[in-house]
Amino acid sequence: SVAVQLVKGIHSFSLLAIPFFILAGEIMGAGGISRRIIEFTNVLVGRVRGGLAQVNILASMFFGGISGSAIADVSSIGALLIPMMMDSGYDTDYAVDVTITSACQGLIIPPSHNMIIFAVSAGGVSVGQLFLGGMLPGVLLGMALMIISYVIAVKRGYPKGAKISFKEAIKIASSAILGLLTAVIIIGGVIGGVFTATESAAVACLYAFIVTFFIYREIPLSKMDEILLNALRTLATVLALLACCNAFGWFLAYLKIPALITGALLGVSNNKIVVLLLINLLLLALGTIMDMAPLIMITTPILMPVIQSIGMNPIQFGVMMVLNLAIGLCTPPVGAVLFVGCTIGKISMEKLTKSLFPFYAAMLAVLMLVTFVPEVVLFIPNLLLK
Repeated sequence: SVAVQLVKGIHSFSLLAIPFFILAGEIMGAGGISRRIIEFTNVLVGRVRGGLAQVNILASMFFGGISGSAIADVSSIGALLIPMMMDSGYDTDYAVDVTITSACQGLIIPPSHNMIIFAVSAGGVSVGQLFLGGMLPGVLLGMALMIISYVIAVKRGYPKGAKISFKEAIKIASSAILGLLTAVIIIGGVIGGVFTATESAAVACLYAFIVTFFIYREIPLSKMDEILLNALRTLATVLALLACCNAFGWFLAYLKIPALITGALLGVSNNKIVVLLLINLLLLALGTIMDMAPLIMITTPILMPVIQSIGMNPIQFGVMMVLNLAIGLCTPPVGAVLFVGCTIGKISMEKLTKSLFPFYAAMLAVLMLVTFVPEVVLFIPNLLLK
């Protein structure tokens, strides 16, 4: 029955990682970690032309590795850096473009709760391998965005950042290191076999709590009520979507829709390149009109037989799917990250979309690498999990 499928949709041990990662992200976002990451990345890349854009992208890479959420990234990093960039002479469209596209790194750089959703939807794909598989594509995405940002910054004549003394740099790095260690603990623990991906989420949550309230101490413990409420709101939305999408997936399977779509795609061509391009086009189109979590739940059972028939590794497919749908989050008409960025920057979606095309090109280039060069995804999992 439908009720049974609704319950089955959220009755999974792997899904326990999601509330812990959401809560860890909320705690560290509220406790000053985003500001410290910005200061730390400014030490690393702030002095180049358009330095604040490079800081924005690198900060998103680090923060995404903690929160695993693009919206959390834009809300915290963007709320600080978009006004800062505008005050420093950067155009509003450029500041928002850099922020929303770089936020997509958090969806593929571990930990990503969307990877966990894919793992469950795909029927037990290793979450640890998915986490490791997303590392190199996430870094490549960041590098591609940094190159595009630098080219535009030089063309528009944006300023360089101020020089930071060695003594000040050491002070900033030592202040940020505890927050950055969250991602190291998660990935290191999974690789070393100390704990599973689900257990790592609980450890990350406890570590975030200790660092925020007993070491950084920027906010009082009484703020925990608000943090828990925000995490609960996010979790309620995610779990409701998962439950309903599982029931929907059951209906699709009952009606043999996956088999029909597999036949339709392979009927166009049995060439692997053509089939992969068609799947990418399908996911990109769907990503512009639907949110990521339900799309993963709906499309994974449909497309997995197609992927298996052409011999693609499920880990590679998972990273490819999440990156596709991440692009959709900053694409109109229903890009959640795009909406948040426009709200912070006080700019219309129509004006912003025109200036986004060079950034879309960079993201699509990385997507093509992920799709057609398996080692981009599989190199690190094969190296570390032999």
